[in-house]
Amino acid sequence: MPLRILFAITLALLAGGHSAFAQKVLPPPAGKLYHGFYWGGVGTDTHDPSEHDVTEADVVRYEQAVGTKTAWIYFSNNWFESREFPRATCAWIHRLGKVPYIRLMLRSDVDQKHAEKVFTLDRIIKGDLDDDLRKWASGAKEFGSALLIEWGTEPNGDWFAWNGKWHGRGRGGPALFVTAYRHVVDVMRATGAENLTWVWHVNWDDQPETKWNRLENYYPGGGYCDWLAVSAYGPTTPTTHDGGESLAYKLDETMPRLRKLAPDKPIILAEFGCDLHSRQTNASEWASAALKEIFSGKWRELTGFCWWNEGWQNDDHKKHDSDLIILNDQKLTAVFRQALAEHRDRLQERVILSATDEHR
Repeated sequence: MPLRILFAITLALLAGGHSAFAQKVLPPPAGKLYHGFYWGGVGTDTHDPSEHDVTEADVVRYEQAVGTKTAWIYFSNNWFESREFPRATCAWIHRLGKVPYIRLMLRSDVDQKHAEKVFTLDRIIKGDLDDDLRKWASGAKEFGSALLIEWGTEPNGDWFAWNGKWHGRGRGGPALFVTAYRHVVDVMRATGAENLTWVWHVNWDDQPETKWNRLENYYPGGGYCDWLAVSAYGPTTPTTHDGGESLAYKLDETMPRLRKLAPDKPIILAEFGCDLHSRQTNASEWASAALKEIFSGKWRELTGFCWWNEGWQNDDHKKHDSDLIILNDQKLTAVFRQALAEHRDRLQERVILSATDEHR
């Protein structure tokens, strides 16, 4: 192949354009980090809790406020609303030169801490949802451009219905999750949707903290995920009495476990955040220390990060509403702007893509 043609193909891939090849998302060069963006609504009074109401204007406003570009846009795809591939959202994200990061949520509602009624692990394993999974994956394949995708978010946390607590606990709960996870990936891969980069995403600590619920028990195997991801929050409500430990403490607890589990996989901090009105933790101070840890270079596997910008109602008292939205606090916005400017040379703004015609 002439060098000029090869060069043109390479440029097209790096630019995130559509191509005749399936594109996978690659980690950034050594020492670089992707900066992701999640936006969950306009505030606690009119907030849409479905976790996908991000708009182009939100992205632009955020990037102007913090002074740098983001690499991916993270959002939920709830099957209680639609089982269709979210083409419209992915399309405008792609037009902005970013990668859609889809949180595939097979759930009946947004409420937590209850067993699933429709999209159960048993039904997934039996193949009852295969037609919907294939249709979704076909939509992703037709979209063509690279996508990050996760299913079974934070399985070692009992707030989601795919946690082992709702499936016999130590009597096969985590194993059932693994079987379902592999089934979802297998069905989607069989459609030829090679542009999906699979992310296995856990919480930093196991809740409940028992032997059967260790995050390691939910790992589907290296052949079923391309990246690993972790959530690590400070206090998430004004009244939370725990969780105030630093991000450094939480990564010290979790990263060695993930490194041992999958030493060859990149790891992202998919979700972190702290409530602006926490009574025990100053959000801007917590975030400043967190960003220092992220950019410290201590974790060579860490390849990206994303703050959870969201507000939500916890009860009938407005003063108990959660607010983790960076732009709602001038000090927090300044913390991000300063840290991102100081480490601008460490940020990989454009996602690096690779063309491939086989599973990696």
